[in-house]
Amino acid sequence: MTETQHEDLTVGRVADLVGVSVRTLHHWDSVGLARPSGRSWSGYRLYDAADVARIHRVLVYRELGLALAQIGRILDDPAIDPREHLQRQRALLAERIQRLEKTARAVDEMIERTDMNDSTPILSPEEQARIFGTDWDPAYQDEARERWGESEAWKQSASRTRNWDAAQWQKVKVELDATEAALAEALVRGVEPGSDEANRLAERHRATVDRHYDCTHSMHVVLSRMYTEDPRFAAHYDQQADGLAAWLRRVIEENARAHGVEPETATWE
Repeated sequence: MTETQHEDLTVGRVADLVGVSVRTLHHWDSVGLARPSGRSWSGYRLYDAADVARIHRVLVYRELGLALAQIGRILDDPAIDPREHLQRQRALLAERIQRLEKTARAVDEMIERTDMNDSTPILSPEEQARIFGTDWDPAYQDEARERWGESEAWKQSASRTRNWDAAQWQKVKVELDATEAALAEALVRGVEPGSDEANRLAERHRATVDRHYDCTHSMHVVLSRMYTEDPRFAAHYDQQADGLAAWLRRVIEENARAHGVEPETATWE
């Protein structure tokens, strides 16, 4: 074997090398995202150096929060050569690093405030923007207060989150991002609303709401209606995977049905 040749690798070896599960690699193969290009004499699929390089690109884009469908479109775009891929990834990583550094500074400020015995570490609009991103608009909170401010759910949420510091808000944001990424991946894999997996994802999503107030299955359905009827919610979900907003609404509705709630007549209760 010459210095320019590389040994083709089995799926298990690649999984160990890049730090993902064999199941994940099999899934990426099945959806055409990262397929092994060779076969052994006994019929096992083998990955060459180019295949592994593509997997690394997938991992970087996934780390940046892109849905698998988006990653596939980017990698398969004939107008982008490998060097441009790397330059694009580097630019996106720089943006994420900058956002994380801003979040870290916000957390440091909250720690300092706590050390100064400030008993009301309420997030300012600026701190909210640092944690939730530059697309966070403080007007959303005012709008929500006007709409639900007299409800028990709003009062319960205010009570539960009153003393959350920036680190706690950041933890909630990370968990929500992970849940939404799992939902987007399930949509791309073709998971059907009403299936056991879809119902588990619906419960995971409901748990992110339940952190703030007790969210019944009926209330979850009412919330899901906004995901398709409010353009802001629809844009938020659909930018992660095409059709995610409508799919998530169906997933929530079918999960509610499995718990004895008819989606068509669900009310805020």
